[in-house]
Amino acid sequence: MDSIDRKLLELLQADAETQVAELAAQVGLSATPCWRRIQRLKEAGVIKRQVALVDRDKVNVGVTVFVAVRTSMHSQEWFERFRAAVAAIAEVVEFYRMSGEVDYLLRVVVPDIAAYDKVYKRLIADTQLLDVSSSFAMEELKFTTALPLSYIP
Repeated sequence: MDSIDRKLLELLQADAETQVAELAAQVGLSATPCWRRIQRLKEAGVIKRQVALVDRDKVNVGVTVFVAVRTSMHSQEWFERFRAAVAAIAEVVEFYRMSGEVDYLLRVVVPDIAAYDKVYKRLIADTQLLDVSSSFAMEELKFTTALPLSYIP
């Protein structure tokens, strides 16, 4: 991956709808070689997919809740059941297995506390959990989907 690929990734992370001709001009290529590079990045799995970023407030899910989950169960069977339960909850937009005192961390988006309570009840209904701790984000200070590209070898 060279500097042109990095610049293309930077531009596409900012706006994936940018026309190939405009991208090409910004990276110093003609349209066809630029398009080929983008296709190569897709085929290599560097560009996984292109999505629309939706305004959370306009779709009434402006409340973000970080949910820390601890469990005393660590079998594969338990994990598969828990993962399936979490996957079935549309309000969970991120889900991580963690190191340290917390076993799993979820980011949940909802319209209000009552909606979160329904999510919480679904979360605890099907799996045995030791502790669930919820923290409501008071203010979003930074949000980006763009990944840093300075670590590309």
